[in-house]
Amino acid sequence: MTSTDKSQVRARRIQGLDAEQRRARRREQILAAAFELIAAEGYVNTAIEQICQTAFVGNKAFYELFDSKEDCYLALLQQLSEQAQDRVVAELAKTSGDRDAIVTAVIGGLAHALVDDPRVAKVTFGEASGISAKVELQRRTNRRWAAQFLENLWRDHEFVPPEGIGRDLHALAVATIGGLFDTVADWLHTDAGAAGDIDTLIRDLTAFIEIVHLGLAAARSAG
Repeated sequence: MTSTDKSQVRARRIQGLDAEQRRARRREQILAAAFELIAAEGYVNTAIEQICQTAFVGNKAFYELFDSKEDCYLALLQQLSEQAQDRVVAELAKTSGDRDAIVTAVIGGLAHALVDDPRVAKVTFGEASGISAKVELQRRTNRRWAAQFLENLWRDHEFVPPEGIGRDLHALAVATIGGLFDTVADWLHTDAGAAGDIDTLIRDLTAFIEIVHLGLAAARSAG
């Protein structure tokens, strides 16, 4: 290998990272900075320059990865949503299949994923509403995933009548997810939320889902 070749190799790797790895690291730094700032100051009050300063990257590096602050927030929202989804799926996988255990696992996993770090709920629930049409579309996409997950759960573990309840089951899952998420959003604005009392949140979420399941049980009996 010539000295020129060696120089090119060194140029391609900095701190042991190639160009793609450095790009991925910058992206994570920017998302972490956006998370911290939006949780503390809100989306509207957070500027790209602040994100870059906190992430220790230049504005050019930001725009190589994101088209705008909105684009950055969308990536952050998706990252947090995927982490919450993974937590719920992992908790469900640990259960024995008993219905009460399933409810406990799913509700507990959801609550802990969203509020163990209170900034997660603030960034996702406290800031996402009303930012833009693109952000609203992302919120709806996340809710549709959650609704489909819940619908599959009901079917797989026979929470619903043998023949189901027709096409209304999906609508019921969407409405149930909306109720669960609104319960989290409301909890954020209570004394229990301010104190980080997750037990109160889990109790409220469980009470809500149990009422829904009573309705499903009644439909099952009628079927």
